[in-house]
Amino acid sequence: MQAVTINPSAPFFIVFNAGSGSDDVAVTRAIIETFLTEANREYHVMLVEDASRLPHISASAVARAQAQGGVVVAAGGDGTINAVAQAVLGSGCPFGVLPQGTFNYFSRTHGIPSDTAKALQVLLSSRAHPVQVGLVNNRVFLVNASLGLYPKLLEEREAYKVSYGRTRLVAWWAGIMTLLREHRPMRIHVEHGDQSYELRTLMIFVSNNRLQLERIGLPEAEAVEQGHLVATVLKPVDTPTLLQLMLRGTLGQLGDAEHIASFAFRQITVTPTPALLYGRRHIKVAMDGEVSLLTTPLRFRLAPEELLLLKPEVVPGENPPDPDSL
Repeated sequence: MQAVTINPSAPFFIVFNAGSGSDDVAVTRAIIETFLTEANREYHVMLVEDASRLPHISASAVARAQAQGGVVVAAGGDGTINAVAQAVLGSGCPFGVLPQGTFNYFSRTHGIPSDTAKALQVLLSSRAHPVQVGLVNNRVFLVNASLGLYPKLLEEREAYKVSYGRTRLVAWWAGIMTLLREHRPMRIHVEHGDQSYELRTLMIFVSNNRLQLERIGLPEAEAVEQGHLVATVLKPVDTPTLLQLMLRGTLGQLGDAEHIASFAFRQITVTPTPALLYGRRHIKVAMDGEVSLLTTPLRFRLAPEELLLLKPEVVPGENPPDPDSL
């Protein structure tokens, strides 16, 4: 699918996660409203003050955008962007992002600045480009989805952020503290094409993001650009080795680590082996930084539809533009 030119008068329906209603939220909302008013662009800010209402408000934004030929915009962190994308996927509506998170891998991969005013300029000046979406069962992930150690790390990291703030340093320190604990390996059954095998692993991490894979040093990063997902399997290791692997990932050197195995795919099915013996059950799965209980077996695949994302143009053969330079 080719890029789509957006009607310059199309209204924006902005799903804005206010979180706790902090001063930062008020400032960000003021920037959005001032910028779009001065640009003479119709917009509607749909405030989310209760996270449990995020799916409902996202669905309402999609319905209004469909009725009025508008654009649905997610303003928030990775969890907000994921929830809004879940509602937008398959609707035919263009999708925009005003990133407000800590790492912003999705927006950075597509050249969207973290600065709100600059991201608004992207909304006003860009065409909608098709972007691939990952699914685990029927749940969307734009950056990654995982089971095992990583969901546990995210839950404990969130507790640290509540106490000490939402910074990368806090996230890094929370990760170290989680890895210092003992972790029991999972036994899983994997079906990949016409192959099936049993694995013992601490974690399966499925990525839909080239930038994140490049940052940790996995050579399969390019496979994402070629219409694949990438699975990384962490073999059972002791705590010192886990800490070494975390350091190697920070330095972008995971590619040749002996305890890591990764491969590209379009579809795999993952089932914890106890579920094969005792029937279906739920398991914690992290999707774009949010942890949910999903029913096994887990089917990881590319969505048949793509998101129409408003993002800067990319010249063929070049990398996406640096968001900070826009």
